[in-house]
Amino acid sequence: MARQLLDLRSRAAFAGVEAYARKHADDDAGVLANLALGYAHVLDHDGRSAIPPLQRAEPGAGDLADYVTYFLGDSYQAAGQSEQAVATLRDFQTKYANSIFSREASIVYANALVATGNPQLAVTVLSRTRLPTRADVELALGQAQLKSGDTDKAADTLRHLYYSMPMSTEADRAGVLLRATPEGLGSTFALEKTRADALLQGRRYRDAAADYRELLSLASPADRPAVQVALAAALHKAGDDRQARIILEPMTATGDTNAERLFYLLEIARSDRDDERFLQILGQLRQAGPNSSWLEQALLTVGNVFLLRNDYDRAIDFYREIRERFPQGQVAPYANWKVAWLSLRQNRVEDARKGFELQIAQYPTSAQVPAAIYWRARLAEENEKDPAKARAYYAKLADRFRNYYYADLARARLRGSGLPQSSADDPILAKVPALQVNAALRDVEPPADNLRLQKARLLQNGGLGDFALRELRAAASEGGSSWAIAEIARQYKDDGQYHRALQVLRAAVPSYFAMDIRALPRPYWEDLFPRPYWADLKRYSEANGLDPFLVASLVRQESEFNPGAISHANAWGLMQVLPSTGKTLARAEKVRGYRTESLLVPNVNLQLGTRYFRELVDHFNGRLEYALAAYNAGTDRVEGWLASGNFRDPQEFVESIPFTETREYVQAVLRNATMYRKLYGTP
Repeated sequence: MARQLLDLRSRAAFAGVEAYARKHADDDAGVLANLALGYAHVLDHDGRSAIPPLQRAEPGAGDLADYVTYFLGDSYQAAGQSEQAVATLRDFQTKYANSIFSREASIVYANALVATGNPQLAVTVLSRTRLPTRADVELALGQAQLKSGDTDKAADTLRHLYYSMPMSTEADRAGVLLRATPEGLGSTFALEKTRADALLQGRRYRDAAADYRELLSLASPADRPAVQVALAAALHKAGDDRQARIILEPMTATGDTNAERLFYLLEIARSDRDDERFLQILGQLRQAGPNSSWLEQALLTVGNVFLLRNDYDRAIDFYREIRERFPQGQVAPYANWKVAWLSLRQNRVEDARKGFELQIAQYPTSAQVPAAIYWRARLAEENEKDPAKARAYYAKLADRFRNYYYADLARARLRGSGLPQSSADDPILAKVPALQVNAALRDVEPPADNLRLQKARLLQNGGLGDFALRELRAAASEGGSSWAIAEIARQYKDDGQYHRALQVLRAAVPSYFAMDIRALPRPYWEDLFPRPYWADLKRYSEANGLDPFLVASLVRQESEFNPGAISHANAWGLMQVLPSTGKTLARAEKVRGYRTESLLVPNVNLQLGTRYFRELVDHFNGRLEYALAAYNAGTDRVEGWLASGNFRDPQEFVESIPFTETREYVQAVLRNATMYRKLYGTP
């Protein structure tokens, strides 16, 4: 009832919870009901209506007294009853020092103090809670300082907010307040640049471009070129290459600024598919910034261009140049891998061998190491006829990267290729570091006497799930991470938010794919690989001749089991079906009353998505790797990739997919399907 009230806030929902609160006026359930009623009115910005139910909850609030007190004080302030707000929140910090509302209560209390003519005390209160910096605290402090007459400090506070935190909504209000002061914004070149840079970093490209234009008037001759390049970068990222080119082409710059200028001109030429132009600019960039990170990025751009065109020899040249010029750079591991892999595709086996070994030895923590180990083993097995060395590599891969895509392939090779039982150790493999496991995550039993856990469970029962999660996150930060993370995941799962539970655990155990199943408690694995909507998923998978575990893995990769997911590409629901595809499939499946919104209904989405995937599997004659690639990138692209070269097996095709997203997608779905089979059943 409370969840429905907080979601809908309809007249009927209010009436239902009010009746429940009256019926349970003398017990904890009544307190929860009244708290939910008060909070529902707070969500409606109706402080006056929130006060009565919160007052009724106050006498028996118990463990939730800080909630009732905070929302009551906030409601008094919202209703214009500032004196009551001051009286309610005066002792909040003393009584509820560990409350999750500690800082919010300080803001409301300070605003009430200002409203009742005591801004100096408000400044004192807010100054105590200023760190870590938060935009809402800074705004409240700046306003209190203005009211207390300390305009200099107020201007400093508001300028810090306006210029350093421009992504916050409070920054706009700070700008309004500053413009009303005698000093105004008090802009300087350094401040304006800080704001513009933050907007660019926050991907508000048009706002950043506007600020950079204004900044030009403040820039000295020495600073002007860097501002022009930043302006052009913002315009380019906003999609206005024409204006960016007009700025960049005629200007002069030196050093790294010139290298950055040339990089964006190269990016614009690449967008225009002007090969002659971007290669010419690349030559200029080599001369202007031979050691610049902008050259490193430019070489990567050009290498990827030729990779996508299947011009492997030219791509290798640019990737190799990255590796040689910037061996310790961020891009070097990827570049070395591309040199090694494309050399293998060009049948330059010795170059490939050297590249795979260099990947393992020089970049042992890179994402490409599992692939390098696997393909080095394949060379030992098939080209060098050294089965003992091949076994050593396969065994290392299967043990160290236990649940990775390539580890599954390695185990298959160990089982089926007649390799000897003994292996010849290779010192290169010793370069791969051992897996670091967080042992604390093995204990998932929550302490029954933990106050935050008790509050979280009360709040969840009252439909206040968001606050329950805040309590559990606070518990995790206070040293209870092992049980709090599991409890957060459990609550998300209870609320049907399987994708949130998965995300929490994935962040807590980022190396879980390298771990033995026995290294984590079973509940962790079940939340990492959930099976919601299983009856429908299994029914429609089997109706289309598909492995339900493979379909579950596909859903996990597409939407993480969020039925309401809508992607930037306008794909909908669990299996991320495009509306146009859904309409065609709905006719074929005779789905009655179908609308685009039907794709957000789990059983409809599963019915149509499994039908579509079956069609792709049939189109590619049962080859799951090709069908999965087509599900992600489209049938035409996959057919083009298949036509571009001969592949010895589907694994070589998968590693040769030029789109990183699609390549990792195919590997992830196949890997995850294996995990589902390990956890839940038979192949």
